[in-house]
Amino acid sequence: MAVTMRAAFCPAPGRMELRDVPTARAGSGEVVVRVRSCGICGSDLHWFHGGFPAPAVCPGHEICGQIASLGEGVEGLRVGDRVVVEPLVVCRECSYCRTGNYQLCPRFQVLGLMRPGGFADCVAVPAYAVYPAPAGLDDALAALCEPTAVCVHGVRLAGIGIGDRVLVLGAGTIGLLSLLAARAAGAAEVAVTARHTTQAGMARRLGATHVFSTTREGSAERDAFAAALPIDAVIETVGGAADTLNEAIGAVRPGGTVVVLGVFTAPPSLAALALVSKEVRLIGSLTYGRAGQRTDFEVALQLLERRRDEAAQLITHRFALDEIQRGFEAASDKAGGAIKVSIAP
Repeated sequence: MAVTMRAAFCPAPGRMELRDVPTARAGSGEVVVRVRSCGICGSDLHWFHGGFPAPAVCPGHEICGQIASLGEGVEGLRVGDRVVVEPLVVCRECSYCRTGNYQLCPRFQVLGLMRPGGFADCVAVPAYAVYPAPAGLDDALAALCEPTAVCVHGVRLAGIGIGDRVLVLGAGTIGLLSLLAARAAGAAEVAVTARHTTQAGMARRLGATHVFSTTREGSAERDAFAAALPIDAVIETVGGAADTLNEAIGAVRPGGTVVVLGVFTAPPSLAALALVSKEVRLIGSLTYGRAGQRTDFEVALQLLERRRDEAAQLITHRFALDEIQRGFEAASDKAGGAIKVSIAP
């Protein structure tokens, strides 16, 4: 294996650069994954544009690749195995880890944020964090498992089931995958709000029963829709500086649930009186975990296998690692049609 490898960093807002760094090595209980695809996440765009401090390490947490080497003590895996990576490093010993809520582990770390991530030739990951990549999913689609697991987790926390009426605020990758996850959970109707024409068209192709623009007219139509037939759950995926928490509380029925998946860059306002008077359940959702014997990641992989033709439409752009600056610029151009941008070393 080469002594050095390429890895991307964000030295300043709006700028990505490649550096030569020591090649990733597998420690005890770890494997080195040769990255074949790593997706650009909406949270990546927040720090790229200066909304959050950029990671000090190589970013990237939506990873599919091939095992290049095994660390001491690793069993059940082989060099050459094609895998997807659940990018969480946890203690596996605390009460949260033992009960399946390992995303709440006090020693929780995320690859691409606290530890080196996947915008690189290789990445070292815990052996427990890799899953076999289904043969029917190409690398970029398999890497979509990570954001899909976020949505599976959110739908699970919301308790969405057969016959429910759901509103998804936002039609980026997380919003559109939430649409797929809600449909898979049995929702009878899933309405989506979309800012851009490309997003609206994609929502319709993925099975949204109603699509509302974010214009004043579209918001009025959405409010009339919510007033006519109660909405059981709202999935908020916009975040940033949007007023979507209040929109969600206003739209959901009394006793309904709002799940927040969006990453807010500033403290949002909150219609606390409506929250209380309607007895709305407001739930934050971080990443993913395990319910019973199945992790949200496993459920997400199965969902992608079943809906691969639909999910594949979300991958609108693909760039090589040495084009990562162009990749981030493309991912930032939602008006230009970008949904999921994939980087392939």
